Amino acid sequence: MSQKIIKKLKEYHFQFKHLTVIFVVLFAFQIIVSVINKSSIGSFFNSTQSWYQKDSAERVANLTTTAFELLLETINRKKEIDQGEQSNIIKAFDIIFNQEVLQHNIEEMCILIKKDNRIYAIDDGKSLFRLLYLGSTSNVDVSNQHSRAIALYKNVQDFLIYKEQIKSILTERKTFNTFVPLILRGEYIGAVYMKNTPDFSFISSQIISNYNETSILYLSLISLGLLSMYFISSYTVKERDETQRLFLIEHEENLRKQINYQKELFFTKRIYHTHHKAEKIMGFIKGDLSVLSPINISEIKYRVTKYANFISRIIYDMKWYEPPVQTIRNTIFKTDVNEVIRFIVNHIFLRSAKKSGTFSILFEEGKNLPILNVNEFVVWEIIEPLIQNSIDHGGVKNLVINIKTDFSEKEKLLKIHLSDNGKGIEQKLLLINEKGVKQIFGENVSTKDSSAQNVGYGCYIAYEMSKKCGWDLDVKNLETGGCEFVVLIKT
Repeated sequence: MSQKIIKKLKEYHFQFKHLTVIFVVLFAFQIIVSVINKSSIGSFFNSTQSWYQKDSAERVANLTTTAFELLLETINRKKEIDQGEQSNIIKAFDIIFNQEVLQHNIEEMCILIKKDNRIYAIDDGKSLFRLLYLGSTSNVDVSNQHSRAIALYKNVQDFLIYKEQIKSILTERKTFNTFVPLILRGEYIGAVYMKNTPDFSFISSQIISNYNETSILYLSLISLGLLSMYFISSYTVKERDETQRLFLIEHEENLRKQINYQKELFFTKRIYHTHHKAEKIMGFIKGDLSVLSPINISEIKYRVTKYANFISRIIYDMKWYEPPVQTIRNTIFKTDVNEVIRFIVNHIFLRSAKKSGTFSILFEEGKNLPILNVNEFVVWEIIEPLIQNSIDHGGVKNLVINIKTDFSEKEKLLKIHLSDNGKGIEQKLLLINEKGVKQIFGENVSTKDSSAQNVGYGCYIAYEMSKKCGWDLDVKNLETGGCEFVVLIKT
């Protein structure tokens, strides 16, 4: 039974590492949100609590002051007070003092009265009665018990006298020192001082605790819902995943066929493009053999050997869609670029030009060129189409083609320049296509009649063969007219 469950879970691509990542991210974000909310709520409660604490402290102090004022108002100062009534008044004062001090938030309470340029702090009924009704200060406590209150009162005394408003001073961040003006029959006689430290932390802690419980419940519900959605989604997309897998297999097979087709197409076009050159070279071989003599046998042997090797290369290329790299680049090849270009110019193009006289080719050979480990007939397949392109598209009667080679020892860079004085290349062919290559190097791109077969492949083949050699091929129009092809060879 357990094996069936595991197998079923594997069909749904159930992987605990996925859930682990999801849950870790979820919990992390939830914790961050909870911390931020808790901090915000804490800040809100702190500010609210500070306001409420101040209001509560001032309210208690004000009620106490009102009690003293009402009690004092009931006493007739003009009437002689007997001993019994005096005791009742003192007892009433003590009750008010004691009731307030008994509250756990109130730490200190006294009445501050200024007499004879001295401030007295009174916290018992007897001293208050003697000072207010008998004018005696002999039994008033002069200890330092309320020295802090007296010091604070000196700072706010003027405010209380002129404004007759409650004044609170916050100390130690939570303690309110509240001064309430004591008014007797419309006259300011002093102030009631109360040191109050209201504590409402139990309320905020209870709210935070409830919030934490809500967050845990919320997170649990989200996790349960996410897990349920995961199982439902896995079941729903199982068939889709299978379809996608089959589609990818089919798509891979189609891509493989398309790549093979493109290789075959390029192979076919390359052979079509070179077969007429092979016919022309075979004509050159026949012509050389017809004039063979003991005098020119070495020269004709050299030429016929080169021609025959080129034909062999063409036949060899017909065997491969994609020639092996070692048949293009290999350490056994020792190719002199100057020699290859010289042979192509003198024994291919100028040999034909002697009959037509429509163009001329000038070749400036660079000095100290390095030997390349590239098949010389691959170089032939790159240079020959570029020269032929200038001849076919030059568009002027006295076309002059300039070929130049040079080598930079510092940059280790060999350059082949091929320029002409023709009409140049149409600007649209110099634009970059979606593959990042100039249009002129694209497949089947030509200014000739597009209905003609086997046109537009010369520059394309030269560019593709350059890539196989690891070279860069570029072209541009010259300001003086014509165009210039440049082959860059990093040695």
